[in-house]
This record gives sequence, structure tokens and C-alpha cells, in this order.
Amino acid sequence: MGTFQIEGGHKLKGEIYPQGAKNEALQIISAVLLTSEEVIIENIPDIRDVNKLIEIIGNLGVKTQKLSKGKFSFLADQVRFSYLESDLFKQEGNSLRGSIMILGPLLTRFGKAYIHRPGGDKIGRRRLDTHFEGFIRLGATFQYNQNKSVYSVEAPNGLTGSFILLDQASVTGTANIVMAAVLAKGTTTIYNAACEPYLQQLCKMLNSMGAKIKGVASNLLTIEGVESLTGCTHRVLPDMIEIGSWIGLAAMTRSEITIKDVSWDNLGLIPDTFRKLGIIIEKKGDDIFIPSQDEYEIQEYIDGSILTVSDATWPGFTPDLLSIVLVIATQAKGSVLVHQKMFESRLFFVDKLIDMGAKIILCDPHRATVIGLNFKSPLKAMTMVSPDIRAGISLLIAALSAEGTSLIHNIEQIDRGYENIDNRLRAIGAKITRLES
Repeated sequence: MGTFQIEGGHKLKGEIYPQGAKNEALQIISAVLLTSEEVIIENIPDIRDVNKLIEIIGNLGVKTQKLSKGKFSFLADQVRFSYLESDLFKQEGNSLRGSIMILGPLLTRFGKAYIHRPGGDKIGRRRLDTHFEGFIRLGATFQYNQNKSVYSVEAPNGLTGSFILLDQASVTGTANIVMAAVLAKGTTTIYNAACEPYLQQLCKMLNSMGAKIKGVASNLLTIEGVESLTGCTHRVLPDMIEIGSWIGLAAMTRSEITIKDVSWDNLGLIPDTFRKLGIIIEKKGDDIFIPSQDEYEIQEYIDGSILTVSDATWPGFTPDLLSIVLVIATQAKGSVLVHQKMFESRLFFVDKLIDMGAKIILCDPHRATVIGLNFKSPLKAMTMVSPDIRAGISLLIAALSAEGTSLIHNIEQIDRGYENIDNRLRAIGAKITRLES
């Protein structure tokens, strides 16, 4: 288990480029299974979760070739289903929740798919029902072997288009159903579909491969099935979650940082949400410039009541950045209520921040009130364990702002979502060392 040693209290300065989007890459890489022709994907992040999925589809028979940094070629012309029934796949799939994304492409192209219960962050219940209910509406049969923890879906006669009303606007659920529907017979309509930029990117890629998807960027998708798809070249967006993380880093360390090539049009409410926390964010072309601030003050509502920051489906604020908001608020001027609606365990890392000196009241598993210290009482260094990706990066930001030297164990969780983070932080002045166990 690796460890970061962080000497906090130093101001940072410089430019940082966001990596390719993790959540988009997992969908896009899964989509290569929909065609027997070559697919080239650019700006793939070099992170554990994405590399694990590339390894999984490689073991499945997909020919993968790294062409240059972040650029890969995929050719799924010979798929080996025997791998899906192997102990190796059980081991690899269990460690990656994103492995669920291969189901839709395999089901629609080959008429069957199997997967062991996927792993991922331990942040509470994360239902898979939306995926399988969608497949069933398209004509697949579903079985779950509880003894072996294996999900299976089959459609030996192919899938048939249908009207599907999703019970929740699940991003991965929508993506999986879209990938299944593009090769189904007839027309599929998906209502209450997710419309995050990453889902839009998937639809645009599929359309470039010959799919017929209408309503992209809305919550009503209409998909006319086609017989086959061709290859294509696709570029992954910059990661909005990493961009939000760097905004939080700049604020907490009172640093001047420029985040390059952020794709402003795909950031939604992220910049304005951080501005409500008092952070100065300037748009310079397609870059974000954050000047050094000695303090930042949280806005109140117009009636004087405390600001609430909560997550919502797109175009609402993404739940993956609420942990960053929470950490930023610990040193803000003023107070904020952070309401994590989607996951009931994502706020449990606040006990570590409290131990560092933060003033936080955990109201329940979904809500925390943060009383900002306005840098009058800096956080104190301590030894911590990263419980998941988003809490891990938040604790790392807290450590970089704290007085003294902190240790963060289980940094493999951070590596799952952030590419080469220690080297990139050192390049802008951070005092961080990776200690291997």
C-alpha cells in the first residue's frame, strides 16, 4: 500500500493541464466492442481504473495498441467469451465498477454477456437495476447467480427497440442502454436519460460510427437501430472533476494557478458554484485563471440564510465535487451546508478533517454543515487513509494546506482517478513524496 508524504503550508504557482475524463474514457473504451473495425481514441488518461479496463478488454480479445501518450488503437474483431467465465475476469472485474459498461456492447453485438459483481468505491449503495431493466425492455433475459455473484443477459435473437422510461437518470445506465440500442431492431426511445457531457460525447462518437441517435444533450434520446457500426477516431474531453479539484487546490493553498484547455462549454455549473464560495475564477480563452487570494467569503442567499451546495443530475452540480467543496469551506469566511443526495457514505471522511482542526457538523449521512475558519486557524497535519478517489483527493488538498507534514496511506485509491498526480503537483511547487511500501 503506497503512501504520500506531504509537507503542507506552501503556496503553489504555475500551469496545470487536466487529464482526459475518466468517466468518459470508461464508456468510450467499452464502445469499441460494438464494431469489428479499428477505433482510435485520443486523450485517454493514464490512471488505474482506465488501464484496468484496457487490460480487461485486451484479455477479452480486443487488439490494443498504444500509439502515443494518451492515444490508443482498438480492434475488436475476435472476442473471446471464454474469458468472461474465467477466474481472472472475476478478479479483474471485481476491482473495477466500470467493467459493467461492457455489457451493453457485448449483448447487442453477440447476443449475450456476463459479468461478476463489479467493484469500485465504497460510497454506499450504487444500484445496477437501471442497466438491467433497460436491457430487459429491449428484449433480453436476465439472470443473477447469487452463489457466484454473476450477472448474465442474453438475447439470442437480437434486441428490439422499445420505449424506456428510466427510474433514475443514471449516467452509466443510460450509456449502457444506448450502446445496446444502437444495434437493436427498430427504434428505442429513452426518457429521463442522463445528458452529462460524457454521455453526449459517447452519443457523438456512436453517430460518427454510423449510429442514428437524436436528442443528444437532452433527456429524451431517440435511437434508430442500425445493422453495424464502423470504426472512428474520437478525442476524450478534459476531466471536469480534476478541473474542480485544481480550483479547490488553488483556493486552499492561496495559490495562483492556471488550468489549461478546460473546455469551458462543458463545465456547466462548476465555475459558478465555486464562485459562490468566494473563489475568483477568470476565463482566459479556454483556460481558467485563479489568482492568489488571502481569503474567500461564502455567499449567503438574498434573504440572509446559509448557502446550500447540493448535487443533482446534469446540468446540476456533480456529486463528485462535493468533497472538494467541503474541504474548501473549512478555510472560507462564512458557513455552508453541503448536501450529498446521491450517496450516503461519501461524507464520512469528514472525521479526518475534524481531527485536522476543521469545524464540521455531520448532520446525517447526507448533510454536513461547515463553519469556515478563514485561515485564522490552519488545518494541522496528520496521518490518514484514503477511503475512495474523491475523498482521497480532498484529503490531499487539505494536507497541502495544513501546517506540518501529513501522511496519506492507500493512495492507490487516488491513483485510480488522477494521473501522475505527485509529479504534476511537484511541477507547480508542492512538497509531496511518494513512499512505496
